[in-house]
Amino acid sequence: MKDKIWLSSPHMGESEQRYIKEAFDSNWIAPLGPNVTAFEKELSQYLNVDNVAALSSGTAAIHLALVILGVRIGDEVISSSFTFSATVNPIVYQGATPVLIDSEEDSWNMSPELLEEAIIDRVSKGKKPKAIIIVHLYGMPAKIDKLLDIANKFKIPVIEDAAEALGSKYKGKACGSFGAMGILSFNGNKIITTSGGGALISNNAGYIKKTKFLSTQARDNAPHYQHSQIGYNYRMSNVLAGIGRGQLEVIEERIKRRREINQWYREILGNIPGISFQTEPTNQFFSNYWLTTITIDPNLVKTDCETLYLAFKNENIEARPLWKPMHLQPIFKNTPYYKNGICENLFNNGLCLPSGSNMTIDEMSRIKNVLEWELLDRR
Repeated sequence: MKDKIWLSSPHMGESEQRYIKEAFDSNWIAPLGPNVTAFEKELSQYLNVDNVAALSSGTAAIHLALVILGVRIGDEVISSSFTFSATVNPIVYQGATPVLIDSEEDSWNMSPELLEEAIIDRVSKGKKPKAIIIVHLYGMPAKIDKLLDIANKFKIPVIEDAAEALGSKYKGKACGSFGAMGILSFNGNKIITTSGGGALISNNAGYIKKTKFLSTQARDNAPHYQHSQIGYNYRMSNVLAGIGRGQLEVIEERIKRRREINQWYREILGNIPGISFQTEPTNQFFSNYWLTTITIDPNLVKTDCETLYLAFKNENIEARPLWKPMHLQPIFKNTPYYKNGICENLFNNGLCLPSGSNMTIDEMSRIKNVLEWELLDRR
């Protein structure tokens, strides 16, 4: 069998081992330590934000953001429907109800028009949302200024889910740095990784101080173990932070390569009627193109996404359908949903293509052969 080509596999640099060795040599193997402190500082500088807390996952970061904003049982929190379940699950952790919003065509992210419609409707029902989670999907910035204007109009705090968007920018400013808080993910498939990990970022020092307190089991300042509120074991380890430091050194190279791969796909497929890409709407948007994603119009192309997906699978190449919207998930089928049909159409007709920054020339040749056979030769 041919070697597996992954959708987005970890891509190590040259410095990770040095930082890990320092952790072992100094016996800083437990959570916290000099690598964690340095990683937070380096992330802060890279993102141009004041405060960062390195955590065990992006999910943990969303959960703590909701805790800090006081989300409780019976509250409602607005979220994009077109996202991974980790965006929405923490809302339920807090006993709150997700209110799901459909996408807009340009960026595939949350529709500003539907956001305002949903807020007005929830307020009329006596359920003013406690927070809004805006996702920057596949690295593409949302129309954050329009969304923030609406949120600010109704005085609702915004959490930015930038799990897929580290290095992406809107009007030159880092995704994740616009709202009250932003979250990042360093899972193994992300543009940089710490194996498993995440971060909460904010220009509000109090939020990050609270995050660091809650993420280390909320231990009070006492010589004995004393706890006056519920805490969580959500802090990043010193070893994993060392990996992150090495990865951060090469992030611009990784972004450059992902964007080159995106352009390579456009050169192969861009002139085929019925094939569309998730694309930066204007030059104010800068996507890291974490994953290159396409849609196929079956009325114009003599194939569909499922057929292409299976063709890749037969060649031991990993592709993936676009995220199944949260309102279509069995667990969230009864949640409030404000729709225009866009994200369902994207799900039904979309595919994520292999996009790893460490893909070889031979791997790209195998991918190209499948694309040309399914989308060009068979026409």
